[in-house]
Amino acid sequence: MAELTVPKQRVQSIDLLRGIIIVIMALDHVRDFLHIEGATGDPTNMQTTTPILFFTRFMTHFCAPVFVFLAGTSGFLQGLRKSKKELSIFLVKRGLWLVLAELIIMTFGITFDPGYHVFILQVIWAIGVSMIILGLLIWLPFPVILFYGLVIVLFHNMLDKPEAAYAARNETLPFWWRILHSGPFIEPLNDQRRIFGLYAFGPWSGVMALGYCFGKLFQKNTDPAWRRKALLFIGTGAILLFIVLRYINDYGNPRPWAEQPRGSIYTFLSFLNTNKYPPSLMYLCMTLGPAILVLALIEKVQNRVTGFFVTIGRVPFFFYVLHFYLIHFICLILFYASGYGAKDIQPPGLVKLFFRPNEFGYNLWIVYGVWILVVLMLYPLCKKYDRYKTANPKWWTSYV
Repeated sequence: MAELTVPKQRVQSIDLLRGIIIVIMALDHVRDFLHIEGATGDPTNMQTTTPILFFTRFMTHFCAPVFVFLAGTSGFLQGLRKSKKELSIFLVKRGLWLVLAELIIMTFGITFDPGYHVFILQVIWAIGVSMIILGLLIWLPFPVILFYGLVIVLFHNMLDKPEAAYAARNETLPFWWRILHSGPFIEPLNDQRRIFGLYAFGPWSGVMALGYCFGKLFQKNTDPAWRRKALLFIGTGAILLFIVLRYINDYGNPRPWAEQPRGSIYTFLSFLNTNKYPPSLMYLCMTLGPAILVLALIEKVQNRVTGFFVTIGRVPFFFYVLHFYLIHFICLILFYASGYGAKDIQPPGLVKLFFRPNEFGYNLWIVYGVWILVVLMLYPLCKKYDRYKTANPKWWTSYV
């Protein structure tokens, strides 16, 4: 989540979109820790979900693609005030920092396990690796970077069939393949520790490359009216591509949609239920298309509400780190308040979230209430840090 700056002026619409997205993202993480089915259920399982549970999960699908895409846009905008060498070094160093932060800072915030028995690879890891790749790609001509992004995003689902063949033979994909393209996996490091990978970096690197190219639309000399038309065209095109491909039901997502015995509403949910791990072509069109349309619509919107989200959007990594620690701390308090004790701290399973027993949790209304509380508690801290960073631009503030 690199800083989105241009000389003397930030792109407010991007800060606004990013702020909205990160607030929505917090809802999904509160659900993971505090919903009664957060550890055992699947909101996208058509046999067990409900519409409100499905859409609680569905609306957070927009978060990771927008983060990664805008991180690429940030890279381009950084390049407006850096030399190519400076930008390349910055992207590689920031990428390495994000990978380290994922393994050390975020893993502990998610697990509260001081022994680090599992290392979790989530979106920060994917952004970090993709940023390192982008730091190398920027030495290539702009059309080559665009081509790289388009080829990966449009055609990476061609790997679905060989992956399905491995699964049909009950064989495990090589580790390098799993971190490059496959879905969630657990890889043992030794008898005591393992890696839990959610975000294979291959497709995300293509998303970041396209986001980098997207940054051209936000150069200072770009006519705002032309930019708005371009955003409307790109966003609408992505949505239409999703609808057409999903209707054909053949390529662009490893799992086809199907008519559901529970009724037409669940058939519609099945239509929307695209693959996030790894992000399928349909998933990316379904999420980035509307996000780009929103950018076209909010460019000139300014009021107190948008100011709230802009503040959070200006310090996304700061919010991201703190919100996991705050949510897990709230979970810890409710863990003891619910009568659990020392014997319940470590739940069963390979991936353990301390103080989060599998049977623990509350209904969705409590989840939504805690989500609002978390956001309101973090806003003043984000505001103070944003002011500090603006007034005290230091080398390390570009990494936090």
